[in-house]
Amino acid sequence: MVWHKIAESVAEIPWQENRMCIVEAGGKKLTLGLVNGQVYAFAHKCPHASGIMADGYLNAAGQVSCPLHRYRFDLKNGRNSSGEGYYLKTYSVEIREEGVFVGWEDKGFWASL
Repeated sequence: MVWHKIAESVAEIPWQENRMCIVEAGGKKLTLGLVNGQVYAFAHKCPHASGIMADGYLNAAGQVSCPLHRYRFDLKNGRNSSGEGYYLKTYSVEIREEGVFVGWEDKGFWASL
């Protein structure tokens, strides 16, 4: 697992009014979401029509909705929860003494394609 520091603390993350924001880590644009005090990291764009996920909506059940067509995804595993069959890429988040980190498996050259 490769870890990338994205903030010194959760309080320093530039949350939008909808409790989401866009960050860059390891050359990737990611969306962060804050639900019930838990930070989640997931894809920048919806897998259906490339809607910007940070412009969407979070609910108390830990789901994010795309702003374009309201497709819903579970933040824990990326599964589509509104029935269309898509999958939203999710990333691991760790809050450590040194800061907030996002991580994913390093798959070498092929991971960037």
